[in-house]
Amino acid sequence: MATLVQAPEEVVQRLQQKLQADDTSLPDKYRALFSLRNVAGTEATHALTKALQDESDLFRHDVAFCLGQRQDPTAVGILKQLVADSQQHAMVRHEAAEALGAIADPDCLQLLQRHAADSCQEVAETCQLALGRLAYLEQKKAATAAADGADGAAAAAAAAGEAEEQSPYYSVDPTPALPSSTPVEQLRVLLLDPKAPMFERYRALFALRNKGGEEAVAVLGEAFSCSSALLKHEVAYVMGQMQHPASAGVLGRVLQDTQEHAMVRHEAAEALGSVADAASVALLKQFAQDPEPIVAHSCVVALDMLEHEASGAFEYADTGAAQ
Repeated sequence: MATLVQAPEEVVQRLQQKLQADDTSLPDKYRALFSLRNVAGTEATHALTKALQDESDLFRHDVAFCLGQRQDPTAVGILKQLVADSQQHAMVRHEAAEALGAIADPDCLQLLQRHAADSCQEVAETCQLALGRLAYLEQKKAATAAADGADGAAAAAAAAGEAEEQSPYYSVDPTPALPSSTPVEQLRVLLLDPKAPMFERYRALFALRNKGGEEAVAVLGEAFSCSSALLKHEVAYVMGQMQHPASAGVLGRVLQDTQEHAMVRHEAAEALGSVADAASVALLKQFAQDPEPIVAHSCVVALDMLEHEASGAFEYADTGAAQ
């Protein structure tokens, strides 16, 4: 998780007002959102929860994502409400469930178990992943406790278990990555196996991300032939993290596929903004007029991020908040 910074209360209030104002443009809302994401304290978390009233499905989903990355338990209540609300867009419910997995508060266990069989596949699969993460963390905790109460190298080895790969991107991932020393072909087989548990497929996914390079990108690209929209959207997300130019072609094809799930096309658009070659920028400009608002708005935000980066600014955030 990225380090959170302290900010005066008036700055948090100003950012919250910008998030909730009717006349704030979508790009400006995102700058305020990413500023608040990095601010320590429950006041910032509270300000973010207020933004969950926004009319944009895309924006509410990103607010839920930010709440998960902050890992503040005070957000658990509102996130549980989102998961349980079948009137919410699937993307919003999915992201709220993923955020609960990131926070890993035992209080959310029953809700995740209930919705692991949700009628919405994306929500069900996300709850299964979150339950897997909670179980994984509990196993690590038990192993550490056992080692603390025992002597010798065997106890230490039991506590350590499988060495966990840390994300080089400072993100709280839905699952731990498998060791990056795992052969690419082994990771490929697991990632593409529709019968394998989604938790293990995600572990292979993040191991490929951590490996990096063109070979890993090629394997990830194969996953866009899978049936799970959830898995495909995460593939696009990690391609955006990797920023490898070899991913531009497949991401462009995903964005242009109007039959693809909106959450997958949305992540492809944001990832293309990270690749940022001329062809990717042209596609983003074209699909900023897409009839699906989630896709169109993703392209608008990606283009704004590119413009912000081109200006030489250090971070995509509301630079006027502290003034």
